[in-house]
Amino acid sequence: MKSSYSVIRKILVTEKGTRLTSNENKYLFRVDPKATKAEIRRAVEELFNVQVTKVNTLIRAGKKKRERTPSFGRTSDWKRAVVTLKAGDAIPLQ
Repeated sequence: MKSSYSVIRKILVTEKGTRLTSNENKYLFRVDPKATKAEIRRAVEELFNVQVTKVNTLIRAGKKKRERTPSFGRTSDWKRAVVTLKAGDAIPLQ
């Protein structure tokens, strides 16, 4: 069993995430690429003392990077989780 701190890397504060938080009570997290939905649910409930109703995940592809050479490199792929909380629950983002 993984530690909650190793599953959740950080909370993503973006324009889309802020809109989802205010309108639909959903929060965005950058998570460990090998984490399952069940592990993400347990980690969020344990760290923030809230009830999770739904977890959606997606793999974000890394971007192409070039540094003064014609060959391209890439940043690593990463996993994002959209976590829906029970009505009335909230995570403080400050």
